[in-house]
Amino acid sequence: MLRDRRLIESELLVVRWLRGDREAFGGLVRLWERSLFYYVRRLVDAEQDAWEVLQETWLKVFKAGKSLRDPAAFPAFLYRTARNAAVSRLRENVPQSDERVEDVGDENGEEWVTEFDDAEQVHRALDRLPVLHREVLTLFFLRELSLEEIAGLLEIPVGTVKSRLFHARRAIHRVIEGDHHVTRERRVPGTAAGGAGDVRGDGVGVQEGS
Repeated sequence: MLRDRRLIESELLVVRWLRGDREAFGGLVRLWERSLFYYVRRLVDAEQDAWEVLQETWLKVFKAGKSLRDPAAFPAFLYRTARNAAVSRLRENVPQSDERVEDVGDENGEEWVTEFDDAEQVHRALDRLPVLHREVLTLFFLRELSLEEIAGLLEIPVGTVKSRLFHARRAIHRVIEGDHHVTRERRVPGTAAGGAGDVRGDGVGVQEGS
């Protein structure tokens, strides 16, 4: 419901902007900037780079957006512009994989997101996933684009989007469960630093003699 209200507000602002109301563009920036920054930050290495990509994105949208005919298409247009700007900043192509396109279905729909109680833990875990999984899962978490729109943004079939989501879900579960395991090890009484059960900075348990 919140997503629907936001999209309706976005469409109304786009209509006003296309009719020459510049204040409406400022409204679009305020409406989308937080989630757009979150997405861009998952793609680039440094926060400063993310802010610069964000600024470049809004400039490009302002210049090219007048050609937008369907106000409902604005979110996909916005994320596509941001993604192109981020990829240009990285000066390299997003790595491609040979993953098999598989229709994994919607076993639990979007409800599986609620399996995670700690949002901050999810944010940290996302940053440790490969970029292919990190990007598609970020877009899914934001819940601002349909699977079809995500597929169009990434220029891959919907089945591949579902496949990446399926594998990304498994990967983020492994990261979070690994963090839980490390936390439990740290709480074991009598464990000396540097001894059995010591933990490296990358969150991997190290046994003596390894």
